[in-house]
Amino acid sequence: MGSKTKEYLFVDGYNIINAWSELKESSTISLESARNQLIEVMAEYQSYTGIKVIIVFDAHLVKGSSEKKEIQYGVEVVYTKERETADSYIEKTLHSIGRKKRVRVATSDWAEQQIVLGRGGTRISARELKEEVRIAKKAIEKKAEKIKEVNDSLMGRLDATTLEKLEKMRRNK
Repeated sequence: MGSKTKEYLFVDGYNIINAWSELKESSTISLESARNQLIEVMAEYQSYTGIKVIIVFDAHLVKGSSEKKEIQYGVEVVYTKERETADSYIEKTLHSIGRKKRVRVATSDWAEQQIVLGRGGTRISARELKEEVRIAKKAIEKKAEKIKEVNDSLMGRLDATTLEKLEKMRRNK
């Protein structure tokens, strides 16, 4: 865990997938697809908010599985080892950083929420996380629209010769 990060958000992956209707629906067709959708959404959220997101997926029922960590779209994704739940992984990690950094845990598991609070973290429900993601997405769209407006107005001021030269430069990249 990087020392520059001021805030962490642990996401109980399968708990959130089962709590968000669009992901739950997607998981009935392909669990991998639902996982990827969650990772992409949280990557966008992380890049906008600057909050370090760690998504934890249970692999505790997978025979012989060992803990696996990877970075996808800048988000840390953890698959727990056999006989380790996402909850226990989060608790263990939270215990090591809980009092030094601001840590939130996204889960709708009530028992897990109580443990998180006891370890110095704060909890956020699946519904609250969805709302935060929605707000971030709206802000990103607004920012993109502003950039487009600036680009459009800038391009509108250029003469045809300059636009042609810019286009040639762009194609010769």
